[in-house]
Amino acid sequence: METKEVKIWVYDKREKSTTTFYVEQLSYNKFRMTDNDIFNCSLTKGTEFETRINDDGHHEIIKILKKSDFLTRRFFLSPHYKESDYRVLGEELTKRGGFWQIDFGGIATVNIPKDFEFNIDEVMKELNLNLTEIVD
Repeated sequence: METKEVKIWVYDKREKSTTTFYVEQLSYNKFRMTDNDIFNCSLTKGTEFETRINDDGHHEIIKILKKSDFLTRRFFLSPHYKESDYRVLGEELTKRGGFWQIDFGGIATVNIPKDFEFNIDEVMKELNLNLTEIVD
């Protein structure tokens, strides 16, 4: 089956909430994340999972098949910096195979390739970006 990006609704029993994801469909009930879920930190870009359809017609994740190959970190953005300050880091990351996204205008999630040649903390220090990291 050729992979294609689709929109699915995923119900989380623990949180009793439904979230919409755009994912790559690998087979009938297997998917790969194309970005990062802001609420479930285990569902990051590249994570593959299997679902079942519940009584409401929504997907429920039953198993993580493959964890992401990226190192994922999240930061609160500060209003003390301009978007262009962040863009330098994001563009460098993207050039080297990484990914970044901004959610709610104030949370940055970065996906760093495991073979990324730069220390992200050093790069932020050189750019004088002092951001608060969000940890699980």
